[in-house]
Amino acid sequence: MYHFQQVYLYGAQVTSWKNEHREELLFVSSKAVFKPPKAIRGGIPLCFPQFGSQGSLEQHGFARNRFWTTDLDPPQLAISSSNKAFVDLILKPSEEDAKIWPHRYEFCLRVSLGARGELMLTSRIRNTNTDGKPFTFTFAYHTYFAVTDISSVVNKVYLSTPTKIAILDHERKRTYELRKDGLPDAVVWNPWDKNAKAIPDFGYDEYKRMLCVEAACVEKPITLRPGEEWKGRQELSTVPSSYCSGQLDPLKLLKGG
Repeated sequence: MYHFQQVYLYGAQVTSWKNEHREELLFVSSKAVFKPPKAIRGGIPLCFPQFGSQGSLEQHGFARNRFWTTDLDPPQLAISSSNKAFVDLILKPSEEDAKIWPHRYEFCLRVSLGARGELMLTSRIRNTNTDGKPFTFTFAYHTYFAVTDISSVVNKVYLSTPTKIAILDHERKRTYELRKDGLPDAVVWNPWDKNAKAIPDFGYDEYKRMLCVEAACVEKPITLRPGEEWKGRQELSTVPSSYCSGQLDPLKLLKGG
């Protein structure tokens, strides 16, 4: 079975995830910029230390437009004891970042690919402050899914959502399964025509072929005391579906029926 993923050190961002038919499952804009200061438009950007726009921090925080590091040189996938291919990426505060968010932390992201092609992202964020101060943050995996029809989508933040979410692509008879841990909320977003035209790194009419469904923690911010660690995880997979012929029950699907 052929599966493929691509991860950039810039933003620790997954920009490609393909199935056994070599079909791309993530959306990346044709006008995406892959260098500072803009975040990459598509794939799976990381929103940290905030989701949205508040205070002096840039929108969705700075993790998605910083260069991350890895212990391997050159960066490469390793194999875990469970036969998963993975790469570990690390973000630590710079002097410039400390001016806008005065905290010490270590953000470790593991991106792994399972034997059946499932894509897993596991984030561990630790408070490494030496001044005894806690810090608070919000977080989201800003996942851009490649879809064929967004006509029935509604933008919304959903609070206290189930740990399993199904995204149904009627035309391709494909269902994305999103499973999340440590992330109680979910956000659904599409810019639609007017907003898409105002986004310079978004191609013409591309909004019709993407949908962001984000595993998130936005309602109740996470607070860590020095030495404490938070873990948030999402797993993405796909299954064939016959929804367009009215035979698929999404709830039954996610229960394994």
